[in-house]
Amino acid sequence: MSEPRSWLFVPADSERKVEKALESEADAVIFDLEDSVAPAQKGAARDILKHLPQRSNGPQWWVRVNPLGSEFHKDDLKLIGSAYVHGIVLPKAESGADVIQLAHRTGNIPIHAIVTETAASLFGLLSYRTPNSPLAAMSWGAEDLSAALGASSKYDGNGDLSFTYRLARTLCLAGAVAAGAQPVDGVFADFKDDNGLKAEADAARRDGFTGKLAIHPAQVPIINEAFSPSQDEIRHAEEIVAAFEAHPNAGVLSVGGKMVDRPHLVQARRVLERAR
Repeated sequence: MSEPRSWLFVPADSERKVEKALESEADAVIFDLEDSVAPAQKGAARDILKHLPQRSNGPQWWVRVNPLGSEFHKDDLKLIGSAYVHGIVLPKAESGADVIQLAHRTGNIPIHAIVTETAASLFGLLSYRTPNSPLAAMSWGAEDLSAALGASSKYDGNGDLSFTYRLARTLCLAGAVAAGAQPVDGVFADFKDDNGLKAEADAARRDGFTGKLAIHPAQVPIINEAFSPSQDEIRHAEEIVAAFEAHPNAGVLSVGGKMVDRPHLVQARRVLERAR
């Protein structure tokens, strides 16, 4: 299963929004049973998902269940057992033990953990590096974390994310890479600000993220473009790979007038894998 560039959240209790999400260009759709669905509507949301007709193409199907320990969690897992989905999104995850606990309940279905939504979660990012884990992706969230910390704002005086939330983002990135999971950047809340989204997505890709959460279908094309290698990047990566294939014992080579070494080869292969 390929790594999605765009992960689009949609409230699972709205058939209209679900259909619109499935018709979007998103690589993965996350049917949300948690924050965007009121308690009284969770049963109706499960019914909608249970009766969705399976499609032969289009985005991957993921379900964000309610957190471990929630009164709604067991009923969500019953849905997972009866409906067709690619994987589960686990909110409020605090350690790799939470992923293993969910895996014991659901089998080896892939799990995407949201890993920075509580205060305790910031101390457990390396614990996701667990052998034989079904962990497929890790993403981070600032909204729930700021509420958990009692913060009045996530932003500093310049309008940028403050240190606490930049730290959470960085820990998620490093934790995901250490665990061999896809690092997915968090949401950009202002879905009408295309330029702001593009700047944030471009920055996330430069840092090492390979996908991003979305909250509106209009965000999807911008995210897909940001996390797709350009033709120039693909061509340069092909040149690096070809140079090392021609000189397999070399440690450093000149490609395009610049010196490249083994780390550049690793990155070039990643670019080509993403392009495929």
